[in-house]
Amino acid sequence: MKKVEAIIQPFKLEEVKEAIKSIGVDGMTVTEVRGHGRQKGHKEVYRGHEYVVDLLPKVKIEMVVADTRVEEVIKTLTGAARTGKIGDGKIFIYDVAEAIRIRNDDRGETAL
Repeated sequence: MKKVEAIIQPFKLEEVKEAIKSIGVDGMTVTEVRGHGRQKGHKEVYRGHEYVVDLLPKVKIEMVVADTRVEEVIKTLTGAARTGKIGDGKIFIYDVAEAIRIRNDDRGETAL
């Protein structure tokens, strides 16, 4: 099993959720986060004072999928989240040693 963690633009969330759902992946966790990479933020003026906004709003999506589905999920996710501009985000893949469903102790891929 693999954990797929994606950091995307907030306005792409609904499109990504629908794309992932369309390939049959049901479970995901979505978190509002802040950060920057190459974007480095920007400056804004509020009431005559200039402020540096260097932590931009992003959305983190996490899901655990079977090893056989990882490439399909990556392809779907990148297709739905891409705008072609700096700040589209990143995807990280981690190995998952075990998954356990609390309700009934299902383990491994059956717990997904």
